[in-house]
Amino acid sequence: MDFAGKKKKKSGFDITVSVITLLIVIMILYPLILVVSSSVSEPIAVASGEVLLLPNGFSLDGYIRVFQDDNIMLGYMNTIFYAIVGTLINLLVTVPAGYVLTKVEVPGAKIIMMLILFTMYFSGGMIPTFLLVKSLHLYNTRWVLLILGAFNVYNCIICRSFFAGLPKELEEAAFIDGSSYMKTFVTIILPLSKALLGVMVLYFMVAHWNAYFNAMIYTYDKEIQPLQLFLRRILILEQNSADMMLGGGDEYAAQQQYIAALIKYAVIVVSSLPLMIIYPFLQKYFEKGVMIGSENFSTLDISIQNLIPTSGTGIYYTNVPLKIAVQ
Repeated sequence: MDFAGKKKKKSGFDITVSVITLLIVIMILYPLILVVSSSVSEPIAVASGEVLLLPNGFSLDGYIRVFQDDNIMLGYMNTIFYAIVGTLINLLVTVPAGYVLTKVEVPGAKIIMMLILFTMYFSGGMIPTFLLVKSLHLYNTRWVLLILGAFNVYNCIICRSFFAGLPKELEEAAFIDGSSYMKTFVTIILPLSKALLGVMVLYFMVAHWNAYFNAMIYTYDKEIQPLQLFLRRILILEQNSADMMLGGGDEYAAQQQYIAALIKYAVIVVSSLPLMIIYPFLQKYFEKGVMIGSENFSTLDISIQNLIPTSGTGIYYTNVPLKIAVQ
């Protein structure tokens, strides 16, 4: 009997999962659509709560007010700089640390791991950190925003879990050929870690893009402050100005109050849009790497080249794929 043309009947569990997934998608999409719609709606419609999903009227007053500030482009340039350079520093510090922590032969590896985990839950506090920054002459410099938080314990644990799951035979073959730990890490481990690196880049870049607290505490020069601090300043000033004018009771003051409500949504779009543009390019790596360390692989197909021992110190390869069993 031919069953090819028949569709498989969905079970109650499948239907339940589909409904829950649909509800989650709606819960995620609705705020996004609402924010974008509100940012281009008429100010009075936004302030009165008439925008429920789609735009009510059309107005760019919120964006005009935001970009009237001459510091916005400066803030964008600073934030892009911090996001790129800061992410590179994070990767240079965190990823190799996660690899080293998988090596049980490293003296004091367990003690080092315990000390690292301790810093995840306890810190010196804001005042000691501020005094340390001042004593190191990092106050009001770009370096303070790049160095603070350069090492992330949680992301280091993710890296460690990923590297611990890679086959040890790969490293053993490289060591037999005379490769060092550093060369093995750069030429073999990192090419297999694209999913991990994609996730780390996304995590670190989002953190740098949204960061404003350290800049607010440790910097005062506008030339080095990030976008989020400028947007925060615009939002607070517009709201305070509208509140002061509203006390007069005239129509212009009421209009300013409406525009202040519109600016809130424009600020969200301005600050979030670049990351929303970048995310689709990192999505494939994020999907592969988000479950790092939680899966138990019985086999691992690795599309790398087979190592051929040579008399020299270099490592030569052939295009022979390896299939290695992982215990």
